Amino acid sequence: MTVLVLAREVDPSADRLVEELGRRGVPVFRTDLVAFPQALTLDAWLGVDGWDGVLATPHREVRLSEIRSVWYRHPSHFEFPEGLSAPERRHAAAEARCGFAGVLSSLDGVVWVNYPSRESDALKPRQLHVARRCGLRVPDSVVTNKPEGVRKFARHVGEPLAGKALARALLVESGQIQIAYTRRLEPAELDDLAGIETTLHFFQPFVAKAWEARVTVVGERIFAVAIHAGSEAARVDWRSDYDSLDYEIVEPPEPVVTGIQRFMRAFGLSFGAFDFAVTPDHEWIMFECNPFGAYGWLEDALDLPITSALADLLTNGAVACRPTPPTSTPASSA
Repeated sequence: MTVLVLAREVDPSADRLVEELGRRGVPVFRTDLVAFPQALTLDAWLGVDGWDGVLATPHREVRLSEIRSVWYRHPSHFEFPEGLSAPERRHAAAEARCGFAGVLSSLDGVVWVNYPSRESDALKPRQLHVARRCGLRVPDSVVTNKPEGVRKFARHVGEPLAGKALARALLVESGQIQIAYTRRLEPAELDDLAGIETTLHFFQPFVAKAWEARVTVVGERIFAVAIHAGSEAARVDWRSDYDSLDYEIVEPPEPVVTGIQRFMRAFGLSFGAFDFAVTPDHEWIMFECNPFGAYGWLEDALDLPITSALADLLTNGAVACRPTPPTSTPASSA
């Protein structure tokens, strides 16, 4: 039986998993959806036992009936040949999405990490709403494109704000990759909010942190790491200064673990990377969960067996992938 890895060509996390599965002698078929239709084909048919067929590249192929699990690791979009008009390109993309998703999601007994629909359902505003219902503490938040909406929220929380990206924090401009880091907004900066009206923006109170935590969940296993910032920039957003960071393995309080487990069940996720702030009063405050978050640098720093746990999940066993409603529980203090 084969593990299907749908990932971008340059993806260190996918590289780690493929290497680990190779060491175990587990067959892997790795591809990126950007290869369709020019270097990737799908030939599937529906029989009495369900869908079967072949997924193939010019160099290798896998029968659909041989797939035991799928790691949907944020693959690229389909790339169609030159010469198609814009309406033809949109039509081709819609047909490809429907065909791939419909066929692959119909394969019986296949473990998904994670279903694409589960990941797309985990939008940040909904995450925060569900997290509160699951017993996790989250900051008050505002989503707005009104300057006065930002100022009103600032008056309500009575402290500096943190401006954050709602979706992807990566931007490509003039061929250069830029990252939209979290930004701290002081009250004086709220006088000039030109540009807010052009799209929706996301703000929370700027949380006073003793340290932060990245909690990586793989099936039933939880790997929690404290992130200690060593610079002012990293204390605002630790992604902005990796060289200043120190790490240590920690154990989240039981109410936080319970809330995380409820959250994963609510969204039907098998893998997720949670970001928490831990306050000087030892309160754990959740910011978000990335359903395809990176983990390799933490695995290397602390010798954590995250890739091994992921290989176990994809090779040996399934976890519940159906979303279940969270139990309404008052937010737990850690």
